[in-house]
Amino acid sequence: MSQPAVDDLAPPTAHPAWSTADPYTRALRTGQGPLFLRRADGWLLPLEVERWCARADAVDLEILGRCEGSVLDIGCGPGRLVAELAGQGRRVLGIDVSAAAVSRTTRLGGPALRRSVFEPLPAEGRWDTTLLVDGNVGIGGDPHALLTRLTHLLVPNGLLIAETVPVDIDERVRVHITDAHGAPGTPFPWARIGTLALIRYATRAGWTAVDQWTAGGRSFVALRSRSIRNDRNRRRSAEPAKRTSVISSQRVRKPSTRSPSGTAGPPDR
Repeated sequence: MSQPAVDDLAPPTAHPAWSTADPYTRALRTGQGPLFLRRADGWLLPLEVERWCARADAVDLEILGRCEGSVLDIGCGPGRLVAELAGQGRRVLGIDVSAAAVSRTTRLGGPALRRSVFEPLPAEGRWDTTLLVDGNVGIGGDPHALLTRLTHLLVPNGLLIAETVPVDIDERVRVHITDAHGAPGTPFPWARIGTLALIRYATRAGWTAVDQWTAGGRSFVALRSRSIRNDRNRRRSAEPAKRTSVISSQRVRKPSTRSPSGTAGPPDR
């Protein structure tokens, strides 16, 4: 697959409200937090802005070493993984709904588009690997919908590497981004998914878990997308057994011809 062009689609018409949240934009531009996801009940999840804005670390490099072929980084943030892969000469594209994230990624030398994963994307069905790291398995607040969408982006039996919450959790919430000053953005749906929960969702969506590991206090799962060929075989095996006989009985046949001696003529071809 050739490197996808980043300008082959018209710019999207709308993005989630949080993509222009001032605290998030400011944090990415400065490379510093603190920054949090805040639930309605006041609970805060710290976001690792400094790590995201630094160069790829040893844990990141292990992830990238597992990637196959062309790589789509979903929710690429400030672009450390995209820039690292691009620097290695790998075929890669980052997407993010934040203009500040895309701008920082491109300044680092990584190709990136301001785009949601649920919008049309370049090279759909031709990516070898997709990445969901730094909590991005929570995008949209609906893991099943996200996993289903990814099957349309990857080649058959393509690879997804997803970072999970390092505890057993399956939580769908509405959150907003805030900073130390408490400046809120607009609430948006999010999910926090542990390894066991993600594997459950993935299995239902037709994925196969092929590996899971922990490194640097972070946890990861590698999944294989379903094969189109296997899907077709499953659909065929699920067809009613009498369907073939019905179709066969309805097929138009040539009338038999007989020789004057009463023997059958040549069989139908």
